[in-house]
Amino acid sequence: MIEIEDRDLDVLLAEDPGGPVVMLNLLRFRPDGGRESYQRYADALGAGINARYGLQVEYLGTGGRALVAEDGQAWDMVALVRYPNRQAFVDMIRDPEYRAVTHLRSEALVEAVLQPTSRMGA
Repeated sequence: MIEIEDRDLDVLLAEDPGGPVVMLNLLRFRPDGGRESYQRYADALGAGINARYGLQVEYLGTGGRALVAEDGQAWDMVALVRYPNRQAFVDMIRDPEYRAVTHLRSEALVEAVLQPTSRMGA
């Protein structure tokens, strides 16, 4: 699954422990231009959407061969993206300007994991 459903956003908010959220993104690109399409998606978000919702990319890296995992579980890209809170993330996902470019993300990916994380002890 690649797309975020509205019901998933409702659950995300219902389970909100408060405070910032760091989204773990594990991405597997389509072999036929997926990485380039994802770059177009990232460029389309631009500084405007990022600033509007307080998005900060904490880490962006290329995945390597998984050392402890079943075959086929290596990821092409790993990103950690911080939002001030879960509501900011949900508002961004529901923003019409954001939704207008999500097709680029969908076209880029074969598989993805998007997992909210909270600081331990928070």
